[in-house]
Amino acid sequence: MTGWCRATAGRCRPCCFREQRHGVGNPLHPLPTPRGYARPGLRGAGMTQYQASHDDERLPEIAGYRIVRAVGAGGMSTVYVGEQLSLRREVAIKVMLAEVLGDEVSRRRFENEARTIARLDHPNIVGIHDVGRTRDGLPYYSMPYLARGHLGQRDLRGREPEVRKILRGVLSALQYAHSRGIVHRDVKAENVLFDDSGRPLLADFGIALRRGYGSRVTTAGLAVGSTAYMPPEQARGEGVDARADLYSVGVLAWEMLVGSLPYNAADALSMAVMHVQDPIPRLPRRLRHWQQFIDRALAKSPGRRFADAGQMLDALERIPAAGRVTAGALLHDFAVRVRALPVAGWAAVAVLAAGAVVAAGVYLDQRGSAPEFYRSASSRDGTPGSGANGAGLATRPAPVTGSPDDALLRAAPASDAERWLVEAERQMRAAKLTSPAGDNAYTSLLNAWQADASHLRLAPAIDGLIDALGARAARDFASGRGDAARIGVMQASQLAARTSRADGAALAALRTRMQEVIAADVQRSAARYDRAAALHAVDAARRMGLATARVAALEKSARAIPGPGDRLGGTGLEMILVQHGDMRLGAMRRLVTRDEFAAFADATGRAPARCRERASLLRVLAPRSWRAPGFDQDGGGPVVCVSWEDASAYAGWLGQRDGVRYRLATASEWSRLPAVGGERPLAEWSIDCAGSCTQRVTSGSSWRGENAPGSAARDAGRGFDDVGFRLVRDLGS
Repeated sequence: MTGWCRATAGRCRPCCFREQRHGVGNPLHPLPTPRGYARPGLRGAGMTQYQASHDDERLPEIAGYRIVRAVGAGGMSTVYVGEQLSLRREVAIKVMLAEVLGDEVSRRRFENEARTIARLDHPNIVGIHDVGRTRDGLPYYSMPYLARGHLGQRDLRGREPEVRKILRGVLSALQYAHSRGIVHRDVKAENVLFDDSGRPLLADFGIALRRGYGSRVTTAGLAVGSTAYMPPEQARGEGVDARADLYSVGVLAWEMLVGSLPYNAADALSMAVMHVQDPIPRLPRRLRHWQQFIDRALAKSPGRRFADAGQMLDALERIPAAGRVTAGALLHDFAVRVRALPVAGWAAVAVLAAGAVVAAGVYLDQRGSAPEFYRSASSRDGTPGSGANGAGLATRPAPVTGSPDDALLRAAPASDAERWLVEAERQMRAAKLTSPAGDNAYTSLLNAWQADASHLRLAPAIDGLIDALGARAARDFASGRGDAARIGVMQASQLAARTSRADGAALAALRTRMQEVIAADVQRSAARYDRAAALHAVDAARRMGLATARVAALEKSARAIPGPGDRLGGTGLEMILVQHGDMRLGAMRRLVTRDEFAAFADATGRAPARCRERASLLRVLAPRSWRAPGFDQDGGGPVVCVSWEDASAYAGWLGQRDGVRYRLATASEWSRLPAVGGERPLAEWSIDCAGSCTQRVTSGSSWRGENAPGSAARDAGRGFDDVGFRLVRDLGS
């Protein structure tokens, strides 16, 4: 939202700010035009801009200061211009916003900023005059009022001497701060201000990190800073050191030279992903002498960047001046230009190549050896480089992130993409598809695409990587690593989109493969009656961006899987799904009836078991069994007076008839089964042993009241008129 928010009671307070592509900027300087409007054409002002009236703007009251006006706001504070009465000097005063005071992390970060800046005394660092509290109790600090604006408002394209001057100032400030254990963590154009003499000053250590400070203030897991300048490790929320600031300086250098950021995206998250994943871009031809400096500054891995600000300063001084051509650049240009020549022109190319080598030798004899920055570490002891051609040319530098060593000149026409393709092939053989940073096929192929999108081997190589990512994603999903599979599919989709192959056969085949893998997983879940697992697989398919119609069909299949308490389909007994944790059973809602047991007895000729026989003449004359339990019972009632052995035999017979494996439930499973009502409550046989397994356990209480609600042990070969049974079936776990 842009514009102004009107508060109640006629008070107007600027409460809306716009965050430009650099993030919320540092407003320690005046607005460039009266009443707080930015001049048209200013590049990324990156700060809150005010149109405040003295009549309706309530300014803070600070003892010893006269507040004049507000000039801007950041995420935690508002900045005012005022006068320090004791010294009659104009100052900028940064006051913490009231709405963030309830956040202890934000409050301590603000106080840490004040303490950090107060300890730093360097000509290229904005100093701090005073720290205190406003009349309303809000913390503040005052600092010089810098009237020359910030770096984001300057167009330095084509002004390399000034770019070098600013970089020297910033690196000198960081070298000083780093030597005192302080990492800035928010180096950006809006935090490079200028005094009246045009000297650059580094400001706003609001998220600075001092070694040894309490981890609750700036934890490694809190990714703070402006994403346009944020190094990969900081974007991932990892711990950072001084090399994070050097990465941000590399972004600044690119921005000043080119006039735009090295990575551009529509939102902060996308920009952070580009810093983590995208290859280092290539500078225009006129700025090629800066490329190796940029490559090392923007290396994805901190270990491949400059070791410290002093080393980066040294490299800066050794970058050739604009227009000065090095031998390496001559040979590189030669290789690029001849790759498009027809075959018939290669006789002349050989002569030109020999001439280029001779010219390079003459150039180095006249001008001395190549600058130290372009020599490898092994030849920085003063010994001239000795290239493979024996002509005394400087050796190539140590590899930087995304830039493997390559031959300076090839014997045949070669595209710039060729060396990246060779690297990608090696990385794919080593299974380095998307990691580690700076040494993976994904980055190499994006570099190859940027170098020469028309290279004949590039499209098959990209398709090969997409296929490999799909195969890995399928394995990950089958192994239960759904998140890893989703990331792999998204990486393949991004690669295809960035290389104009989003409609290609490779990506379509990947999506078809993943659809088949997920469909098979849904089917396996259905066989286990695991609806939750099937819906989880469908959600994975949706997050992978698979075809909407296919995802809808999978979801329909998943939702058709019975849930707990639902009736199971298929042949055999009517059962419901019983689930507890990973346990899934099909279980009868009722007990086996007399008619059902009679069909078994008639088919098998099984003799009835004895039922509660006692030493009495009545039992001898009128024995009891499941056919005559001693009370009236119809065929639909639950069968009683059957032994545990009878019940187990019935389960085996019925299972063979239905093609389903039935069994009795365990005592613990029985407790999860639905209750069975009736006028005569019955205990139920379970599969559990008691004693030496001549006895079996019954679960539940009966109409006789002889059993506790839990379980009891009974003779496995005898029936009881208060014990019935029901069957269950395993559904997998």
